[in-house]
Amino acid sequence: MKLLMLAAGSSIHTARWVNGLVEAGLSVTLATQHAVSHPLDDAVDVIELPNRGNPSYFFSAPKLRRLAEKLRPDLLNAHFASGYGTTARFMHRHPYVLSVWGSDVFSFPERSALHRWLVVRNLKAADVIASTSRVMADRVRALYPAAGDIPVTPFGIDLELFADVPDLPTDNDGPITIGTVKAMEDTYGVDTLIEAFARLRGDLSAAGDPIAQRLVLRLVGGGSRRAELEQRAQRLGLGDSVTFVGQVPHSAVPAEIGKLDVFVALSRQESFGVAVLEAGAAGRPVVVSDADGLVEVVQHGQTGLVVPREDVVGAAEALRELIENPEQRQALGSAGREQVSTGYGWDQSVSKMLEVYDSALTARRAAQ
Repeated sequence: MKLLMLAAGSSIHTARWVNGLVEAGLSVTLATQHAVSHPLDDAVDVIELPNRGNPSYFFSAPKLRRLAEKLRPDLLNAHFASGYGTTARFMHRHPYVLSVWGSDVFSFPERSALHRWLVVRNLKAADVIASTSRVMADRVRALYPAAGDIPVTPFGIDLELFADVPDLPTDNDGPITIGTVKAMEDTYGVDTLIEAFARLRGDLSAAGDPIAQRLVLRLVGGGSRRAELEQRAQRLGLGDSVTFVGQVPHSAVPAEIGKLDVFVALSRQESFGVAVLEAGAAGRPVVVSDADGLVEVVQHGQTGLVVPREDVVGAAEALRELIENPEQRQALGSAGREQVSTGYGWDQSVSKMLEVYDSALTARRAAQ
């Protein structure tokens, strides 16, 4: 199958999709107006488009129409409904699969009536709409009730990358590291995590529990709020107990998660919990907020603990439950690993995407 994909070359998810599809035997051409930032298989043909901001999504369509006439791909797949979905709509190429990612259907349509109109028009232009999660699929149907069946093609986890992550320690004697691998932005609730950690240490210290002095908070990720969050940690008296690691390459994520005893994601909004699944692949128990995309991948009391969004007290109590019970940490981490290996492996995700492609091709042939 010859595939023409429109997607952001700067995204690790784009790199994983094109590499996985090439490995599955597809001939893939990636057209992107974002600089490629992650290694791609040598077999991927990259077409670089001029990037002049948002207008480029409109202006690139004629060039890509000519490219498609030359390449004659069997299928067009655009990723992200608001940007590359606009380009794909004006290409008038079929069969066409539109993959939605999150903010393109959640936040972008809320900016104005014009933004909403644009996204809905882009959704209508697709032969098949694929979603990263069930939560996003529901959101698409809210925007465009006639969308019909929306297959879920999640960002799966490459389990081999986590094979060398050390198991959780079975004792409760050394340092206990709580942390996250998320961007330092308001959306991801890192401020709530810092507040909950400070409260947890304070409560344990007040109770005379020596475990308070063994708690460590490790925050991995860059972002515009890092300086503000560092100041917050200092004001709360966390001192040397918190470490801001900064942004790391995706290849370093397994090792970073492996340094944690408890992974935390207290997002205010989340369309899918990739980072939480990565923690599960590493056998780490998780504490998450009840943001829709997180509760889709975490079963409370089975693979992790779920607390209300922005609930500092609830988060601190959940963390205390886990740090005081190493057996529970082990059980939740093992259950999370099993969930990922049986339902969210990368090979499974690629197979689901191939099924979507085959369905779109079959439907198009039947309509001709």
